[in-house]
Amino acid sequence: MNELPLEDARVRLEPLHARHVDALTEAATLERGTFGFTYVPADRAAMARYVADALADRAADRALPYAIVRRSDERVVGSTRFMNLEWWAWTSAEVPRGEPRRRDRGDPPDVVEIGSVWLAPTAQRSEVNTAACVLMMSHAFDAWDVQRLTFKTDARNERSRRAIERLGARFEGILRSHMPAADGVVRDTAMFSIVRAEWPSVKARLAHAPRA
Repeated sequence: MNELPLEDARVRLEPLHARHVDALTEAATLERGTFGFTYVPADRAAMARYVADALADRAADRALPYAIVRRSDERVVGSTRFMNLEWWAWTSAEVPRGEPRRRDRGDPPDVVEIGSVWLAPTAQRSEVNTAACVLMMSHAFDAWDVQRLTFKTDARNERSRRAIERLGARFEGILRSHMPAADGVVRDTAMFSIVRAEWPSVKARLAHAPRA
């Protein structure tokens, strides 16, 4: 899959690179009071490992990670990624046009998740997160033509759940005791999705939504 920058007038998503470590460290360490439900590396050494792990996932076709750049001041303010990519194996005698897709020949995935998202406090509750998510949603559906786009968050994270719902994703339920949480407990996970048939109406609504 081609990994290109995604951008609009508000935000640019740059394919993650080792050169982003210092800027990401600054974004992650100026103030950490809002990171309770999200793992965000706390120093440069941890950030370097975080970026190296993300790049290893990219090399293995497990994820496409990005640095989030705020266009108004050209500052790196966080990170996000496409993750949990799925290529379906169709077993029926007849399959839809374009299927099955093949990972080994660079075909786009059938299913993808937007996740591992974190933002510096100066970019939270701003247009940056919405703009970044809309860029990724548009790429997933309009360029890759995915069947399904997934979001998930700690079930306790009401702010994140509301933000996902504002993007037009549908709540699917809670996965109980699903995975370790950033604060050391075993968390329940709230699951959300948008499917291909829903995207045109979601896209139209987002086009007329307030930017902040």
